[in-house]
Amino acid sequence: MASHPSEIAIVILAAGLGTRMKSDKAKVLHEILGRPMISYVVDTAQTVAGNNLVLVIGHQADIVKKTIENQADVQYVYQEQQLGTGHAVMCAMPALPDSTQHVVVLCGDVPLLDGATLQRFVDDHRSHHRTLSVLAVHLDDPTGYGRIVQDSHGNVTGIVEEADATANQKYLRLVNTGIYCVDRDFLESALQQIRSDNAQGEYYLTDIVGLAYQGNFPIGVTIGDNPDEFVGINSREHLEAVERMMRQTPDLN
Repeated sequence: MASHPSEIAIVILAAGLGTRMKSDKAKVLHEILGRPMISYVVDTAQTVAGNNLVLVIGHQADIVKKTIENQADVQYVYQEQQLGTGHAVMCAMPALPDSTQHVVVLCGDVPLLDGATLQRFVDDHRSHHRTLSVLAVHLDDPTGYGRIVQDSHGNVTGIVEEADATANQKYLRLVNTGIYCVDRDFLESALQQIRSDNAQGEYYLTDIVGLAYQGNFPIGVTIGDNPDEFVGINSREHLEAVERMMRQTPDLN
């Protein structure tokens, strides 16, 4: 497959402030080894989709733009209110290139993701002709992550966020990394159906998985080999931990 097929576009969610960072700076602008974390994510996205990237921005939007404009020629979408991941992707859809058939969703606060892992995920999605694919990982301690829910045959039926999980679901160790590859037409339809009637009052992108299952669309999971690649940065402690990982493992840089 071509390195940058025109039918692949990537949406990067980068609008949040990150209140747990205890800073007025937008979360994705916090630096790791002297570079804003969003720069690492954009680098990885470009290895798969070239400049077919849409950045959803909000807090300190102008600074985020200036940070990226010399690195990549991307589309920017402003999310005025942060109403959840589903809402962020809704905002991004009109900015996708016309040629887009498959939409990859990445989080701007997961800087360790490797380009080869992302390429394998996209190739897996396309080669199996899926409507929706989820990139997941096994964690010994899944606390805080959305759990992948499967039926008795191993088919993915949905993703449940920790705040909405039952006691039994909280024992599940296969977790959602927040990275998806979705057929564009299905995504546009599914985003119109998700609701905010959950513990957080937000539009969860995860709800599209249940909609795909209910509609008998082909769903699959690709499991990442290295849990470290999917560490999300939500606090100063996470930031320091990721910086240590990068220093100790240059390949993660």
